[in-house]
Amino acid sequence: MLKRKISKQYYIMGAPKGNEFWKARSKHGRDKIFSSPKALWNAANEYFQWNTDNPLYTNEVVRTGQDAGKLLPIPLMRAMTLDGLCTFLDIDTDTFRNYATKEEYKDFFDVSTRIRQIIDDQKFQGAAAGMLNANIIARDLGLTDKKDLSSSDGSMTPQPTIIVKEELKDQLDKL
Repeated sequence: MLKRKISKQYYIMGAPKGNEFWKARSKHGRDKIFSSPKALWNAANEYFQWNTDNPLYTNEVVRTGQDAGKLLPIPLMRAMTLDGLCTFLDIDTDTFRNYATKEEYKDFFDVSTRIRQIIDDQKFQGAAAGMLNANIIARDLGLTDKKDLSSSDGSMTPQPTIIVKEELKDQLDKL
């Protein structure tokens, strides 16, 4: 870069207009963070193992016996997350999404899908077993129990269905 001295301070200037410095580069763009789908898979497995080896802890008071009143550390299941994986791998979540969706990374599609499935399955099973908060995990996985309270007239209250006595008899006869 060019430097210009102005009153004992140096200011860095950009390259001059019309330059062709870019032609001197040995390559364009940066390398992929993971050179192959296998490298991404191996790194994800390291995260899965780290997640298992490093549970969260809560302290519970011992209620009976000679240790009554003492705090006992209880290991809790640590939920795997895509954000946690990306932090562990030192990549941005957008980078992981690129591996999962961009055509230039099509070799990574199967691996990234499998990684996401493992993370989602671990959270679902943890919630189903009561080791993780089921409400939080259901929202995270997009699992909702929807109820339609709308009615045909646009009000939010369900409208009762009125059946005339003769119609009811006809329906019963058909059965």
